[in-house]
Amino acid sequence: MRAIIIAGGLGTRLRPLTYALPKPVVPLVNIPFMVHQINLLRSHGIKEIILNLHYLADEIRVVLGDGSDYGVKLFYSIEKEALGTAGAVKNAEEFFDDDPMVVFNGDILTDVNISKLIEFHKKKKSTATLTLVEVEDPTPFGLVFLDKSGRIEKFIEKPHWQEATVRTINAGIYVIDPKVFAVVPKGKPHSFERELYPHLLREGSPMFGYVSHAYWLDIGNPKKYLEAHRAILREDVIANIPGHRSKEKVWWGEECEVSKEAHVHGPSIVANRCVIGPEVHLDFVVLGEEVRVSRRARIEQSVIWKGCKIGEGAVIKGSILANDCVVEEWAHIGEGTVLGAGSVVKKGNKLGI
Repeated sequence: MRAIIIAGGLGTRLRPLTYALPKPVVPLVNIPFMVHQINLLRSHGIKEIILNLHYLADEIRVVLGDGSDYGVKLFYSIEKEALGTAGAVKNAEEFFDDDPMVVFNGDILTDVNISKLIEFHKKKKSTATLTLVEVEDPTPFGLVFLDKSGRIEKFIEKPHWQEATVRTINAGIYVIDPKVFAVVPKGKPHSFERELYPHLLREGSPMFGYVSHAYWLDIGNPKKYLEAHRAILREDVIANIPGHRSKEKVWWGEECEVSKEAHVHGPSIVANRCVIGPEVHLDFVVLGEEVRVSRRARIEQSVIWKGCKIGEGAVIKGSILANDCVVEEWAHIGEGTVLGAGSVVKKGNKLGI
């Protein structure tokens, strides 16, 4: 069985983090985000994975290569123009085989049991099986209504509150018979949610919903991106974390220089070759490689990418800093701030407070 990950978007909701770095390889706990999805698929025996790409595709190929570093074989399907969700999968038709395939939306962090999803699909003799999750507010998503057997009865995309009589939404993870793509036009935009699935429903094709209670999060914007890190650090979701875990729930990289007077509170991650000065306070943070934190700086609830330099007495709370940012002495960065790569916050300046 093969899987395809749909990751052709521009990553606009994650800007400025994605101006120079495509979303599929944006670091999540210092691992390219798509690698978390690859690891999940591999853990359920799926070792041949098609990547649908569009924006900065060459940069993604440089990072992920042929997949051998992750124990899988990767195939690349490149969209010249955006083709929508179903159109993107159709574009990869040359890599299909006769078996059902897993389709994975490239924005999703989850530990859904793929094996049970596939087993459910086969047991129901389904043409398309949609993973569903329950959420408090379904209005930004696609609602899916089921009968008592789990068969799909109808869809409502981005419902009004009066239409939201159920809370089961389309989670963007499917098992699909590749034959259904015969009705999808080649090289033209086509949507699963608005076109292919409603068509299959009208035709009476057996479609089922697999309701999962696993962790699920769309990490499309900075707020959700931060929440994804917090969920991994809290161990709400199963994910690989690089480094050696201490008793204090700090994951340490190699060759770090840490002052004996520093205070590093878990859960936190400190990557390779970080330098942490005296009287530094770190609490619930993720530091990328070669981050330097100077004396008396304080960082809380934040994600700091590789190569950043944090000056003496600087304070960072609830923020994201992309690669190679510089925060000078006594600067203060408050909740919700997102800095693009190479940003400089001058001495004593205040942001986001």
